[in-house]
Amino acid sequence: MRKAERLNEIVHYLRRMHRATTARVLADTFEVSERTIYRDIQDLMDTGIPITGEAGVGYLIDKTYHLPPIMFDADEIEAIALGIGMVSNWTDDTFAEKAKSAYRKIQATLTAPMLHELTQISTFSAPSHYKIPWEVNFTEVRECIRQKQFVSFCYIDLKERITKRTIRPLALISFSPVWLLTGWCEKRANFRNFRLDRISQFSAEGKRFRDEKGKTLADYLALTENDQ
Repeated sequence: MRKAERLNEIVHYLRRMHRATTARVLADTFEVSERTIYRDIQDLMDTGIPITGEAGVGYLIDKTYHLPPIMFDADEIEAIALGIGMVSNWTDDTFAEKAKSAYRKIQATLTAPMLHELTQISTFSAPSHYKIPWEVNFTEVRECIRQKQFVSFCYIDLKERITKRTIRPLALISFSPVWLLTGWCEKRANFRNFRLDRISQFSAEGKRFRDEKGKTLADYLALTENDQ
């Protein structure tokens, strides 16, 4: 990675962090020495970018700082376009429109050469008859995850048994063509994955939950990583 690219990525990285980030962490992330990070941070500060902190303590950036327009290369543009297509074909109309709206905003920031690259894209996601329909509202499920709301529903397992479940919804995961709702199941007192196409009578309970140790998405992901 060229220095100019690294400096830009460091700014993006610091903007995503909510706590001070040490030079050691930055060095590991960008695969350079801590000494290089010290120089990079100083270079950024010398150009007026509002970074505070010091070596050995960590660095923070003023979140009100506005980055210059984002620049993409041809492969990044193609990856974004492909992602938009996949969202459009494999979610619901509401989320698909949000994806298209985001893409239009990205297009508005592109230079003429990058707009030309859009006409050269050769990777696409096409509608598929393998998509498995579901009766739940995909957007409502996403909102319940975002708002940390308990949800309840009836679930038909692979043996056609129907059970009533109340869960803490944590994530929607695509294993094309199947979508899974991952959550902490109150009935089983454990993490469970539920196929969207086997869920009926989905409803928000009107009660929010707080993250508890052992019941969060981070805990679930840690378990899946250990199983691999």
